[in-house]
This record gives sequence, C-alpha cells and structure tokens, in this order.
Amino acid sequence: MSGIAVLAIDGPSASGKGSVAQGVAEALGFAYLDSGALYRLSALAAKQAGVAWRDELGVARIAASLDVRFEAGLILLSGQDVSAQIRSEEIGVGASQIAAFAAVRQALLARQRAFALAPGLVADGRDMGSVVFPQAELKIFLTASAKVRAERRYTQLLGRGELADLAAITQDLESRDARDAARAEAPLRQWPDALLLETSNLSLDQVVEQVLSWWKTRPKEE
Repeated sequence: MSGIAVLAIDGPSASGKGSVAQGVAEALGFAYLDSGALYRLSALAAKQAGVAWRDELGVARIAASLDVRFEAGLILLSGQDVSAQIRSEEIGVGASQIAAFAAVRQALLARQRAFALAPGLVADGRDMGSVVFPQAELKIFLTASAKVRAERRYTQLLGRGELADLAAITQDLESRDARDAARAEAPLRQWPDALLLETSNLSLDQVVEQVLSWWKTRPKEE
C-alpha cells in the first residue's frame, strides 16, 4: 500500500457511495474497491454453505477463503456470476449482520488492502478511511437523509424488476444505520479527518465533481 494514492469514501447504506466511487475512479484512472461487495459475498457464501450468519467464526473462515474474481464488470464466486444475487435485500441484511463481527472484518482486511495498486485506488465502504486505509490522502464521508436514501433504493429495486415497499425500506435503512453506528468493531461514523458531503439535494454528477475538486486541491505530502 505504501506510495499508492488512496481516496476513501465512507457512508451509510444507499448513500450513493458506490456510484460516486466508481465515477471518481474512472475519471482518475484509478482502481476501484467496493468493500461492501466482499461482505455481501461472504454472506452469500455462508448461506450457500449452510453456515448461519450469527456464527462469527464460521463466517470468518468462509470470508478468509473466498474464491472471488472481479472481471469485466462481473462478480464471480467460485466461478459463478453472482453480481445480481449479492445485491438482493436479503443478502444486504446478512452482510450488515456479519460486518459487526471482528473476526469477519479481520479476515477481509488484507484482501481489501491488496486492491491498492498503482496509480491509485478509490475505495468505498464504512471503514475505509478509519481502519482499512487510515493513511488515505483524502477521506470523505458521504451521506443523505434516510428518506432520500430509501427513495433511491426503492427506485433501484423497481428498476431491477423487484417488488419494493418504501416504508419497509426506510425502516430497514434506519435499523442498519443504528446497527452500523453502535457496533464495537469499526463503527460507522464521520471521523475528524474526513470531509462531510451531504448529497440529498445533489445529482450523481455534482457529487463526483465535488469529490474530484477536493482531490485536486488536497494538501500534498512533502
């Protein structure tokens, strides 16, 4: 990781950090890490193996040995395309549950750091700037109101042809926020060295432009 430029974007579920991080990475020509995908993959692999999500050590063993490849926009688990499967609401709930386990987070730490390759990396998640890449050159905490985030998720699900209940989505997001903020291991919060970006009234393009502006004007190390 030494000498590799890293831009870390953290934030709650459905804050748009994934789309923003991908847009920024493309603009900069950097690699992109969707850390949430690794937790979703771990939850899916555990389910496929019959390991309960409450089994911390069992899930951690699975996370440590994931056969994962990211190729041409696809996410492959043991050679199978699971790009759509890991985006389901059920797997999202499972990912949030297992992310509270210290053993699971430790199992995925080295795997996440390995994504930091020249010329640079844009990483999104919930602890990118605090735990995984604490020396990142720029740290951003991306957020939006629960109402806006729920509406975004609702629209996303409908666009995929899935049934969606706005009230249920809002309640689920609020529950996830509370669980992520209260966990003992790498709680979700804006750390002092992260810039806050509230996106409720901003378009995706506007958010990407702001992040790129901050990156361009960031203090350079001597």
